[in-house]
Amino acid sequence: MEKRPNIYETEPAGYKAMLGLEGYLAASQLSKTHKELIKIRASQINGCAYCIDMHTKDALKNGETNQRIFLLNAWRETDLFSKEEKVILAITEEITLIHQHGLSEATYQQAKELFDKNYIAQIIMMIVTINAWNRIAISTQLEVGV
Repeated sequence: MEKRPNIYETEPAGYKAMLGLEGYLAASQLSKTHKELIKIRASQINGCAYCIDMHTKDALKNGETNQRIFLLNAWRETDLFSKEEKVILAITEEITLIHQHGLSEATYQQAKELFDKNYIAQIIMMIVTINAWNRIAISTQLEVGV
């Protein structure tokens, strides 16, 4: 099989622009836990092995538990996630699966009860960014490291 292009090498300006989003998000108000839950859940939905591997490792380094990571794809069925985390996960799923119905009014209203408009905007930007990284990794067939 032919090796696919490495975006970093072939389009460094595009890659640098993506890193600009990462820099913005690193300085955002989003907690490390919220960031990693978003990244892992979107990557699970998109089937991005490279990003699932990277972000589960990052989450564990930041104090996330194995149990919560193992149960992330069934978050609705457990009380291991806070109300805030459940709303963030719902937003993540609805935006990642935007073709189904987009961010629903019900989920958006729940978010407004818990977060200010800036935090909501940052959640959305995190979801958009990880979805972009997922598409890059899957399209270029990035391999999971050992």
